[in-house]
Amino acid sequence: MFKTNEYFDGKVKSLAFASVDGPATVGVMAPGTYEFGTASVEIMTVVSGELEAQLPGNPSWQSFGPGQSFTVARDVKFMVRATVDTAYLCLYK
Repeated sequence: MFKTNEYFDGKVKSLAFASVDGPATVGVMAPGTYEFGTASVEIMTVVSGELEAQLPGNPSWQSFGPGQSFTVARDVKFMVRATVDTAYLCLYK
């Protein structure tokens, strides 16, 4: 059914579920900078707030607001930075 995940001393929390588009998580991030690793392709969409992402191969930070998405390749590490409480949806392909 649902699986809860908690990272970075509770500053990032998510709820995993099976969406019609495949495995997904919906979650929230407190302000901070976080490094994640991927096991599959991930499509992350900001639902509320704002995320900055530093994606593999690009030293620059890119900003994403509500309704905007970015894709991360599998088997890589990437950085995200939230300056306000932020909600997101992540699809795994």
